[in-house]
Amino acid sequence: MLLAVLPPAAGQVKYTKATSEWNQPVKPFRIIGNIYYIGASEVSSFLITTPKGHILLDSGFAETVPLIADGIKQLGFKIEDVKILINSHAHYDHAGGLAQLKRLTGAQLVLSEADAALAASGGKGDFQWGDTLTYEPVKADRILNDKDRVELGGVEMIARLTPGHTKGCTTWLMNVTEGGSGYDVVLVGSTTAPDYKLVNNPKYPNIASDYEYTFRLLRSLRCDVFLGPHGSFFNLKRKAARLARGEKPNPFIDAKSYREFLDRTEKDFRDQVSKQTATSYRKP
Repeated sequence: MLLAVLPPAAGQVKYTKATSEWNQPVKPFRIIGNIYYIGASEVSSFLITTPKGHILLDSGFAETVPLIADGIKQLGFKIEDVKILINSHAHYDHAGGLAQLKRLTGAQLVLSEADAALAASGGKGDFQWGDTLTYEPVKADRILNDKDRVELGGVEMIARLTPGHTKGCTTWLMNVTEGGSGYDVVLVGSTTAPDYKLVNNPKYPNIASDYEYTFRLLRSLRCDVFLGPHGSFFNLKRKAARLARGEKPNPFIDAKSYREFLDRTEKDFRDQVSKQTATSYRKP
């Protein structure tokens, strides 16, 4: 999912009402185990805490970084204790603030190879958005392959490459403990294809097969807790309100919403492919 934006002026993306609404403050809170929400109303950011420092997943926009920094402080943690930065995918609404966060924290930035190239270009040359949705370029310190692990302070996160939304889109897996029980957490990279050219795309010839692979992989995973780069993907607002009321069990333990998200986005993908295939056949 990407934003509706006005044409860029002087190389900068302009906010619309919709995009500013995505960046509204959210009171930071503990989701489950050692995972905390420190993002904005629609663009997510997660803090994974450990005794040896912390891991931060996604920056939101460049304008989201002050919210993230304030959220970390509100929770009683220190931003300088963030040791590793990771990313779901290198679009400007999730990677736009990575350069700022790298300066603020001195943390190691870990990205997939394809998304590291996109981030290094500041979002330029994107197969779908061209040079429209740009941000401050940032260089990765470590390149990830599928099934690589990020480890810190006894916490292990596994990177699964789930290409399609970007060529290096990355889903993160981890396990948390809550109330003496263990739960499998899946932090999905993204499976949406907003107005993407999925058939006969010279800039990404294997885009449809990559999406097919990604859906097969994600359906094969065990998921107790489903999180993602956009709050609407995993019903952030509603679940956070229920958690704040003290509902038991933890409302974020919700395997059903994971399956429903995959069902919905795969249907959208297949509908787009069918429509574009039919259109291509009709051309003389």
